[in-house]
Order: sequence, then C-alpha cells, then structure tokens
Amino acid sequence: MGARVGHRVALAEIIAALDGAHPDARLALDFESPFQLLVALILAAQSTDANTNEITPTLFAKFPDPAAFAEADIGALETAIHSCGFFRQKARTLQRCSRVLVDGHGGDVPRDLDALLALPGVGRKTANILRGNAWGIPGIGVDTHVSRLSQRLGLTKQTDPDKIEADLVRQVPEPRQIRFCHLLQYHGRRVCHARKPACPDCVVATLCPYPDKTPAPARPAPTRSVWGPRADD
Repeated sequence: MGARVGHRVALAEIIAALDGAHPDARLALDFESPFQLLVALILAAQSTDANTNEITPTLFAKFPDPAAFAEADIGALETAIHSCGFFRQKARTLQRCSRVLVDGHGGDVPRDLDALLALPGVGRKTANILRGNAWGIPGIGVDTHVSRLSQRLGLTKQTDPDKIEADLVRQVPEPRQIRFCHLLQYHGRRVCHARKPACPDCVVATLCPYPDKTPAPARPAPTRSVWGPRADD
C-alpha cells in the first residue's frame, strides 16, 4: 500500500510541475463544433496539427456540416484536403463517416463511446480526445506524446495504446485526465522529444525514471592566461 500511495504522490507532483511549466497547454487543433473536431482528428492522423489547422477553415467553408460532406463530390473533397497525408483515403473515410452521422444520428455527433467507435475512421484515441475536448467527458486519448511520456515517466510498461489507456485511467483522477493529456502533449513537443529529450530543461527530471536521459552539457574548463597569474591573484 505504501508504494502505491507514494506513486500517486509522485504522479500528483508530476502533474503540478507540468501545469506550472505549460499553463497554455490545450488541444492544438482548432474547431468550433464536435463535428469540426471529429473531422480535424481524422485529418490529423499521420499528419500534423499545424497542417490540419491550415486545411480546415477552407474545408468547412465549402462543406459546413455532415450533410455537405455526405453529398460532396469525392474529387472536390480530395482537392480540399490534398495537402494532408493519405488524402484520398481520408476523403472517403470522412464521407462514409458523415453518411453514418446523417443516416443514423440525425447529423449530430454522438457522445456515447460505443456509438463513436462504430463510426468509420474513429478509434479509441479519436473518441476519447473528441469526448474530452468537445464535451469535457473524462478520458485518456493515447497519441504519440501521451504514449512516449507515460512510458518514460514509469506510468506504464505497455506499448499497446489500449493497454496504456487502461493503465493511465487507473492512475490519473478523472477530473485531471483531459488536462493530463494536454500537458503530456505540450511537454512532448517542447521538451521530451522522441529522439533527444531535453532532460536538463525538464521540470520533472528528478521524478522521471527514464534510463536514457540526455545529460547536461559539460561545462568548459576554465582557461588560464598565457601570461601566468597576476600579481594580485
């Protein structure tokens, strides 16, 4: 029991430290409705949030709702998201998903997890991020940053996203789960990089058991004058 309590205390300290370091942490995708967020999440897969945010304003001006996506010419939809990776596949996924929303949900995005998972292109990560950021429903969306940092911080030994989610859900209090994901995402982008984490600049370095920490740069040795010591040295 003592070790478990200590682990919870460490996790609370980690969250508090990251909160202080990244007060501006939030979901990096821009959206104005649950449907817009759903579309953005599908587009962001194997792409970047920044690229997705460049695409979506024009995309939603042309196709403002699920009905417009469902009825769109697939070529026009592909053109609208052409700068996004796997644009042909994503265009078809978005159209299929929109048709399910129109035919099965009256054009609304469902809040129910199982209903979301039944939508084309929606897995647990997308569903949890959508529920958390559109409606404030607690959950852990395991993206690449949440996966990498939770492993490095010793919060999970799993590599499967669903198992990582299960480990984190057991440890992170529900009221903090959405914020926790935002903090790991920002810390992963800014400090705990995949290839070379900036451990000397990390506010949770002393709480992190990651064995391959990046060492602090060595201080240069003091230089001695070629003229020898001064008389007053």
